[in-house]
Amino acid sequence: MTSAISIHPAVDQGVKPGAQDFAGGTLVCKCDQNPVEVTVNAQCAHNHVCGCTKCWKPEGAVFSYIAVVSRDKLSVTANEHRLEIVDASAAIQRHACTGCGVHMYGRIENENHPFFGLDFIHTELSKEDGWAAPEFAAFVSSVIESGTKPDQMDGIRARLGELGLGVYDCLSPALMDAIATHTAKAAGVLSD
Repeated sequence: MTSAISIHPAVDQGVKPGAQDFAGGTLVCKCDQNPVEVTVNAQCAHNHVCGCTKCWKPEGAVFSYIAVVSRDKLSVTANEHRLEIVDASAAIQRHACTGCGVHMYGRIENENHPFFGLDFIHTELSKEDGWAAPEFAAFVSSVIESGTKPDQMDGIRARLGELGLGVYDCLSPALMDAIATHTAKAAGVLSD
């Protein structure tokens, strides 16, 4: 039985549907005092579980739980001074709390990047219900790089399937198409 396989606390008991009229919420780091707060004034998109080794995961989770919002819908509303960029050379500038280490949001500053204008967020940091449900699992094989044994992968993929999450070792086809379209337009191969 694969239901005993833990993916992430936000999906282990099943995938919850989002609310159509949901308009956002507040993300709060794990610090007991003076937590960092990020306000998101929109529903998220492309919510997914991610197996890469760059995204923040709560203790014991195999995958991270991440989505995107338009950067103009995100603002740091408390204790911004506690944020620090984890890796300044990475495409996604992950802003983490210096107290608890939680990644509060990730921003792409390169205007030529296909996802410029989108911020990456961890909706599990919000107490509000209604965030869009996860749609897929990305970079699944990468969990091996963070210590998962290769012989566990069949069970992990089966569990992701039970949860209704498409399994990819990259991003979802829609997001890969968006990247390819951006690249083709930038190269002059496609026009609007």
